[in-house]
Amino acid sequence: MLGNSYIFTNDMPKMLAELTGAEVAHHTRGGARLAEQLNPKTEMGARTQKALSEEHWDYVVLQEMSKAPVKTREKFLKTAAALCDQIHVAGAKPVFYLTWAYQRDSAQMKKSGLDYDEMYCGLQEAYREAAFASDALLADVGTAFYQQSIYRNLYADDGSHPNEEGSRLAAEIIAAVIMEDYDLLEGSKW
Repeated sequence: MLGNSYIFTNDMPKMLAELTGAEVAHHTRGGARLAEQLNPKTEMGARTQKALSEEHWDYVVLQEMSKAPVKTREKFLKTAAALCDQIHVAGAKPVFYLTWAYQRDSAQMKKSGLDYDEMYCGLQEAYREAAFASDALLADVGTAFYQQSIYRNLYADDGSHPNEEGSRLAAEIIAAVIMEDYDLLEGSKW
């Protein structure tokens, strides 16, 4: 799993491992952008580049910093394509972890310069374009947040990160996407 605090909050990799029965590793840092994963001059980038070239992975989950796919879409698409190329060469399948808009009416949303629907739609468009262009899977956690946060709280107090229930939902969606793809590849059912 490559990304930032949206991954490591509430130990979501452990949740994903429990749901899939797979080993889950994560290269994350709070506030990290995917471009850092490509840069071998950074500690995380060096780790990621080594892992992609020297280790075997079945799936690699990609998650960009919250609003970056909306605010800097072209940079996100370029970075996503480069990482997906490396992932495919390594023999793995990329999975985009499509995240959510900040909590409606939160201070974080107001500070972003976006409104809720604009951020939601922008994330949907950018991640879908990246996944389609790179033959990647898409774990659409953002739509689940959009639909379910109306009647249940999925956000931490900061209005940006997931609470434990939100992390559990994200892990369940990512697991379902991976397990469905795995079943199709293996021709079997769980």
